[in-house]
Amino acid sequence: MSNLCPDAPGRPQGPLKVILVSAVIMVDIDGRILLAERPKGKSMAGLWEFPGGKVEENETPERALIRELNEELNINVTEACLAPFVFASHSYDDFHLLMPTFLCRRWDGILIPQEGQNLKWVKIQDLEHYPMPPADIPLIAMIRDFL
Repeated sequence: MSNLCPDAPGRPQGPLKVILVSAVIMVDIDGRILLAERPKGKSMAGLWEFPGGKVEENETPERALIRELNEELNINVTEACLAPFVFASHSYDDFHLLMPTFLCRRWDGILIPQEGQNLKWVKIQDLEHYPMPPADIPLIAMIRDFL
């Protein structure tokens, strides 16, 4: 009997470009989680995701998230308000996504979508009812267990 784990079925084999994306689990005062719907014209349009975006060259995941939240949602967040939570690692057909994910309960400003995306505050037990990108789906159980 072997102690080796088998390869995950359907995962691409061989080298893939690694994309680093930061995401945030924003929790409001009522314990709801913010989801953003990917707008038309973007890959995976219509799926709901945790806010965030690509980490640029010479940028930390935290700084990228602060920038993205300001650009996409018109809010200000400080590094002190971002608590490292978990990371996602998922192979898509043509790239591999590595996504450090943070918890955030405090921000400054009113959420105003800047890129045509829909936003929704969702109760933890209802997260599984929203279609999400494959990398986000495993985070639901972790959020439910932690919060």
